[in-house]
Amino acid sequence: MSWLESFILGLVQGLTEFLPISSSAHLRLTAAFAGWHDPGAAFTAITQIGTEAAVLIYFRKDIARILSAWFGSLFGKVPRSDHDAQMGWLVIVGSIPIGVLGVTFKDQIEGPFRDLRLIATTLIVMGIVLGVADRLAARDETGGKHRAVRSRKDLKELGVKDGLIFGFCQAMALIPGVSRSGATISGGLLMGYTRESAARYSFLLAIPAVLASGVFELKDAGEGHVSWGPTIFATLVAFVVGYAVIAWFMKFITTKSFMPFVYYRVLLGIVLIVLVGMGVLSPHAGESAG
Repeated sequence: MSWLESFILGLVQGLTEFLPISSSAHLRLTAAFAGWHDPGAAFTAITQIGTEAAVLIYFRKDIARILSAWFGSLFGKVPRSDHDAQMGWLVIVGSIPIGVLGVTFKDQIEGPFRDLRLIATTLIVMGIVLGVADRLAARDETGGKHRAVRSRKDLKELGVKDGLIFGFCQAMALIPGVSRSGATISGGLLMGYTRESAARYSFLLAIPAVLASGVFELKDAGEGHVSWGPTIFATLVAFVVGYAVIAWFMKFITTKSFMPFVYYRVLLGIVLIVLVGMGVLSPHAGESAG
């Protein structure tokens, strides 16, 4: 992998990690369209450490408060009914599904799941799911001619059941094209949470999963055509760009709809299916040399 490739892939990772359009799919597609080797699941997981570092800094006050309350609850210094202490447990509970499924389906994640036909399908299907969830949220928020405005849940109403559902939604992102934020935000909206609450929990929930995945994949870094230098460089680029994107996205969702992302996902998926169907792009482009 050249330094130019690592810069572009790091840029793509930072731009797409927090948007509901799937960073893993875009890394895969960038390589396929450019005629590069597939960067692979290990490269993707490690560069995600960069974007998660951006989450740690952006939500540092929330994280520090949650950790303090959680540790305090272990020693009886903070009531276990405290919201922040409960959030600590709920992040742990919500991380279980992706941990179990990630280990169970590791070979599929690194192989068959990276087929461009599957990525195209998940882009379209999850785009439609996000669109439906967004419409339901908009209907509750604005009401209508014959409907009253309906209040939506915030994170203070999050329990173990909803935390696990969020967790299973996050686990779906093991398939490139699903999108970690897209799946968890869609799940949150369908369960009746506000856009801001669903996004905030989505980002907090991703921290242990992404960091664990990145550390786990460190042993595979530097193998094949991807060396340590470009991987670290891409991770740093992803961190800088990712921080800017998360700051913008958290402001965007307070007043805007997710529909632009829905249209983009569906259009990209259709274009990908057409290109593969016409033989312009191989469903396994870049894999053989990876």
